[in-house]
Parts: sequence; structure tokens; C-alpha cells
Amino acid sequence: MTPRTATLIGLTAIIMWSLLAVLTVATGKIPAFQLAAMTFAIGALVAFTTFIFRPAAFGALKQPPVAWLVGVGGLFGYHALYFLALRFAPPAEAGLLNYLWPLLIVLFSSFLPGERLAPHHIIGAVLGLVGTVLLFAGNTSGFAPGQIPGLAAAFVAAFVWASYSVMSRRLKSVPTDAVAGFCLFTALLAAIVHKMVETTVWPETSGQWLAIIALGVGPVGAAFFTWDIGMKRGDIRVLGAASYATPLLSTAFLILAGFAQATAAIAIAAILIAGGGLVAARDMWKK
Repeated sequence: MTPRTATLIGLTAIIMWSLLAVLTVATGKIPAFQLAAMTFAIGALVAFTTFIFRPAAFGALKQPPVAWLVGVGGLFGYHALYFLALRFAPPAEAGLLNYLWPLLIVLFSSFLPGERLAPHHIIGAVLGLVGTVLLFAGNTSGFAPGQIPGLAAAFVAAFVWASYSVMSRRLKSVPTDAVAGFCLFTALLAAIVHKMVETTVWPETSGQWLAIIALGVGPVGAAFFTWDIGMKRGDIRVLGAASYATPLLSTAFLILAGFAQATAAIAIAAILIAGGGLVAARDMWKK
């Protein structure tokens, strides 16, 4: 597999993650950790089902402790912090802080062996950041004292996901099939936390069940596998900059579903985010 192909595969994760918000809204009032447990369990189930036709894939689960620490720590740690952020802080501001992770990925990639951070990578990442700020600017408001922990969780979550993504590159020898095990353990941890701090609420309609299944198959399932391929074999800087398209596409899907309204700020943000991604991906387009 060429780096260009791996990068394109990684980009599909960004598309799937852009459906996360609209599908989550469609699930109703399912508690955060219960939803995480259900969707990660579905993602793991789908992955293990494919192992039936590829028995050798079960061998991918035999990994050193550091691989499990990074994999489970990244998936569970990020989502735990992100859900806490959405619980205590305004969604727009929490989203803005959370979406520092694309910029952090681009910057952290310079510490990887054989990688070099060129000016156009930085320019592309900054353009994407400016576009993301503009996208959420219309929703900003004052912060109540009780919202500070949520904002802090969103900020830390950005570092957790960026670190997980870049460290995946350092663990390049770990096969992508191992992500199935990471998802399973993340589901178990989420279920434990759910039992400790939440009250179980089951979906009330078939539409909510379908949304949960869609989440498990896509944004909280297949996306982690395609992202892993992109991080380990693709251009990590291009993927980091292109990740700014996630909040833009997410907002677009919310508008199409009737959960948000189109504004001029969104249009301008689209130009900045798309332009930033094209600038950062200059090397790939040349190839």
C-alpha cells in the first residue's frame, strides 16, 4: 500500500466522524457512557465478525502492553473526556477546544523519525484553525464557573487524541486488526463507568436504534480502523490538516437534518478550512 492510498483511506475516517454529531442527536437521551459502551461494542462485534473469514487476524490481539495502553488509553481516554466536556460545557466552546487536535497532530508529527514540518503544513493547519474558530464564533458566550471543568476536559481531550494518533505512527508494527481489541476493552470500560455514574436509558424508537447501530458501524467503528491505516502508512500532516473538515462537514449534516441553520460564517469557514487542507496536502497533489 502506497502512502497516498493510505492517506486517502485515512480521509474516510474524517467523513465518518462528521456524522457523529447528527447521529448522536438522533439517538435521543441515551447517557454518554452507555452510548459509548453500546457503540464501541457494535464496532468491535463487526470487526470480530470479519475475523471469522480471516482466522489469522486473531493473532493481531497478541500485542505488548504498551500497544494496549496506547490503544485503549487513546480511545477510552479521549471519549471519556469528550463526553464529560459535552456534559459540563457549552457544546460550541467545547467543540472549539476539542478541535485543536488537528493542529496538534500536524505539529507533533515533526517529532517523528524521518518527518519534517514544512511551512505549507503550518500554514494549512493555521488556516484550518482560523476556519474552525470562525465556525464556532457565533456561539460563544460567557463561562459559568461550573463550565470550567468541561472546557478543561475538552482541551485535554485534544492532546489525548493527537498523542494517540501520532503514537500510532510510532507503533507502526502493530497491525490495524488490533484496533478491534482496543474497541472491545473501551466498550467494557465505558460500561463499567456507566454502571457507576449513570442511569440506564434504552432507545424508545426504531430510529434511535438505527442511529446507535450506524454510530457503531461508522464513526465509532470503521473510522478507527481507517484512521489507524492513515496514521501508520499515510501522510500524517495532511491528515491532521484535513481533519479540520470534520466540524465543517458535521455542521453541514446538522443543517441538512434541520438541527442547525446556515450562516455566512459557515460559508467563510468552509473556504478557510478547505483552503487549509489543500495547502497542507500540496505534496500529495504533486505526487
